[in-house]
Amino acid sequence: MPTPANRLPLDKLSVPPGFKVEVFASGVANARSLRQGDQGTVFAGTRSLDKVYAVQTLDGKPTVKVIASGLHRPNGLAFHKGALYVAELSRIWRFDDIEAKLDAPPKPVLVYDDLPKDEAHGWKFIAIGPDEKLYVPVGAPGNILMPPETHAQIRRMDLDGKNVEVVARGVRNTVGFDWNPETKLLTFTDNGRDWVSEDIPNDELNVLSEPGKQHFGFPYCHQGSFTDPEYGWGHSCAEFTAPAGLLGAHAAALGMRFYTGSQFPDAYRNAVFIARHGSWNKTRKIGGDVVVAKLGPDGKVTSLEPFLTGFLQDNKYVGRPVDVLVAQDGSLLVSDDYNGAIYRVSYAR
Repeated sequence: MPTPANRLPLDKLSVPPGFKVEVFASGVANARSLRQGDQGTVFAGTRSLDKVYAVQTLDGKPTVKVIASGLHRPNGLAFHKGALYVAELSRIWRFDDIEAKLDAPPKPVLVYDDLPKDEAHGWKFIAIGPDEKLYVPVGAPGNILMPPETHAQIRRMDLDGKNVEVVARGVRNTVGFDWNPETKLLTFTDNGRDWVSEDIPNDELNVLSEPGKQHFGFPYCHQGSFTDPEYGWGHSCAEFTAPAGLLGAHAAALGMRFYTGSQFPDAYRNAVFIARHGSWNKTRKIGGDVVVAKLGPDGKVTSLEPFLTGFLQDNKYVGRPVDVLVAQDGSLLVSDDYNGAIYRVSYAR
């Protein structure tokens, strides 16, 4: 059940000077991946529920509508030329001309169903790249194992689900990616394995520069420097593509976006905002925040700074950020599946 609007932890949240955080929409139970339509509608997927939402702002007030239900883990969303793409655990659907039909959504068109049905890391984050291709990850079907050829990868395909190819391997579980607006390279978060140590391995921020040729380490190497105790024998981390940056051990780095708006100060232009859902098996938890990664000319992370904090109070979560979205007005929207809410961070100074 979503947290009532008057009980959301807004008073506990902090942002840098000049920024303001407010509730964009409440009552969006289990809100996960976010996308915005051409006409301003904000769509939200879910993982624990079976629903996809549309949030319309009418007369200055948000209206939440369920536009799809009966789906299995419809976490992933993409929007392109009026159509909303929805990724379930093992299928991808397309809802055409959706913003004109929010009150009577069309019957979806099946795009692709050749996906595994493993529950572990099976929920999808999807996006459409500058090449007009649909990118779909397939996570490793467990914490640490030798994955089948069909898993621990990122695929891309035509928008009709044809001409599928694997563009990245050795990817344990990415639940967020975007394209660098300057280099046009796919950049993605990847969650590190559990139960080695509370302090390693780190989650990663990775860059795909040679589609189809790069392996990012799983299950042999983690965080670019730590060989796995079981699967790392006979391997060196030098065999694999090193991460562009480290995002914290067990921080559960999920959704990410490059900031391409004009509302925030220039220091944030093309920086990467990353939602860290927060650790579940650390004695002293980390994450439960939104951080901003600044990149150098080589694409490597030069700094990782707190941006939206306060979801972690006295080692307990009062909210769990999942995805970030640069809205049309340049503000930053942040989904919180713990409270079933979407927050808006704006700048005015």
